[in-house]
Amino acid sequence: MTRPLKLKLVEEAPRSDYYKPRGIPMSELEETNITLEELETLRLVDLEGLYQADAAKRMGISRQTIQRMIMGARAKLVGAILDGKALRIEGGSYVLREGAGIYRCGRCGEELPLPPGKRNREWRCATCECPKKGARES
Repeated sequence: MTRPLKLKLVEEAPRSDYYKPRGIPMSELEETNITLEELETLRLVDLEGLYQADAAKRMGISRQTIQRMIMGARAKLVGAILDGKALRIEGGSYVLREGAGIYRCGRCGEELPLPPGKRNREWRCATCECPKKGARES
């Protein structure tokens, strides 16, 4: 039996969710997918310069999880650039911050008013009840 997925807190969504190399038609491109929470780890650690432990706290996950996500995201990103692949940003198991104390489910879009101090393993979306036992990342 697989462990239930933890929702990761994502503070910002990218302005664009698709990038492709110039001069290559879409029909000839291969794609690499990076999840929104993988992009968030790169934003916090590489762009904002946070330590992994601090970034993990902001996302509501462990430092080991953030380290694993950073390594995977960097490998996907560099691989897409070197191999001339398109980069699609989508999917994952996350909630998106909409304002003070309000988050939006990354799976179904339902608003989740999260009280302060509530652990993310206790969060349940009223609509899709993610993450549930055996759930998989989209």
